[in-house]
Amino acid sequence: MPIEKTLTIVNKLGLHARAATQLVKLANQFDAKIELVTTDKRADANSVLGLMMLESHQGEEVTVIIEGQDAEPAMVAIEQLIMGKFNEDE
Repeated sequence: MPIEKTLTIVNKLGLHARAATQLVKLANQFDAKIELVTTDKRADANSVLGLMMLESHQGEEVTVIIEGQDAEPAMVAIEQLIMGKFNEDE
């Protein structure tokens, strides 16, 4: 059963190349299928290009959908990364 949570992108630059790369590295640490969904697009969290194609900007909501044995810890880690502004100094 997948778990899902809607999160708001809070960093100034949104889901740009460096943020997407951090998310992919984090997602690859878990045994789970992780997807991010916006109003009209969907991307696998294992694809930097896919995540960048979401064109998520500051203030936009994305729904994180995770399925697999590591779903719970993956959701916690991804939420921390997004809420932590992808560790960017702004």
